[in-house]
Amino acid sequence: MLATADRVRVFWQPGCTSCLRTKEFLARNGVEFESINVHGNEAGMEELRKLGARSVPIVARGGKFVFAQTIGDVIKFLGLDVRQQERLSPEALMAKMDLALTAAARYVRQIPAAELDKPFRNRNRPIRALAYHVFRIVEGFLESMHDGCLLTYERIMTDAPPSVQTGEDIARYGEDVLARARQWWAACPDRSCQSPMETYFGTHPVHVVLERAVWHPAQHVRQLMLILETLGIQPDRPLSAADLAGLPLPEKAWDED
Repeated sequence: MLATADRVRVFWQPGCTSCLRTKEFLARNGVEFESINVHGNEAGMEELRKLGARSVPIVARGGKFVFAQTIGDVIKFLGLDVRQQERLSPEALMAKMDLALTAAARYVRQIPAAELDKPFRNRNRPIRALAYHVFRIVEGFLESMHDGCLLTYERIMTDAPPSVQTGEDIARYGEDVLARARQWWAACPDRSCQSPMETYFGTHPVHVVLERAVWHPAQHVRQLMLILETLGIQPDRPLSAADLAGLPLPEKAWDED
């Protein structure tokens, strides 16, 4: 066990895709860590703010921390001798995005209207907000690709406008986002996506950020399927592990800690 001052700490919250993936990764590689759920935990949030961070997941050691949106950054921060999963090509990632967002629109349409304002399990967030967020992740990526501005945490966490509230509204919005993503890729001159992109979790090649803009919503799509199953509704054409193969997804769909 590390001394208290050097102990690895992971700040997270339920329903957070990167949080779950980070904790699973550390546990799988034998890294002991202190788990700090900041959801509804003011002391945990204060500890996070003292580090100088405002979003999760955060992996910290002493007074230093790293945004854990990419496993590569966590490996570098902790000095781990671990080989990362090989990244899918940009073309393959766009195919996975198409599959995931198309499925998400199907599943959102299946969720009963009365359930949209309810939270799910241990996360105090309406299902409606989660459904909108699936597509907003991709839209935020596209906006930053188009205007060249920093991909901020706030950009992908924007709330749905009043015009996008029903399940049908969200599904149509998502289909529009997917159409714009297809247009972006068709016109993209850098097919290797190696140009640098500025994000709130650092500067990375577009390829790395694109991967996150695909696996992140894909994990939330798994959560939408879980929500439907919990409601006793069979997801329309459920995505399989084979459908999502190659994406760096967590093992579980939802964090039950």
